[in-house]
Amino acid sequence: MATDAGMLALWDPQRFTGIVDYDTWDSELGEDEDVERHIRTGAFVPINIRSDGAFGVLVRIGGLGQHVRLTEREARHRLVTSDAYLFHSSGQVWLSGIEAVGADAWPGTAKCDLSVGRYSVVIHLIAWEDDPGSVNENGTPSKTALSDFVALVNPAVSGQDNFRSAVETFDRPES
Repeated sequence: MATDAGMLALWDPQRFTGIVDYDTWDSELGEDEDVERHIRTGAFVPINIRSDGAFGVLVRIGGLGQHVRLTEREARHRLVTSDAYLFHSSGQVWLSGIEAVGADAWPGTAKCDLSVGRYSVVIHLIAWEDDPGSVNENGTPSKTALSDFVALVNPAVSGQDNFRSAVETFDRPES
């Protein structure tokens, strides 16, 4: 998944049908305060390290009684984990750069069915280059390389009411 705007996102397409051009996009997502408003409502989950580029993102979806977790290999190479974000699904979740959020899917937008409901989304940043055999001789990821990010989407548990609303996905280390 690629972004030229410094942020990827998981988002509910039904919540952004009013975005049809740059002006409507800018009024909804142009400033951090706008993005944070959509995060708080559960329509948008940032995958944001404030960096342009192309990233591998694996989205793993759990169900009732079948919560998904990192694999042992992913857990070994996990650098940092976000606090849980709230996501309200209207039936789908889309993944794209923030610049592609809107009424119509841009080419390259990943779409996934997700039952209507309330979810908890945790993002993990993975040091995939540290995994043996993950880098080809030319420095590119091998076919068996881990993703840069793993997003775990699980049904929110009853009583889970505190969710992250920050635009940056991970807290910066204390200096």
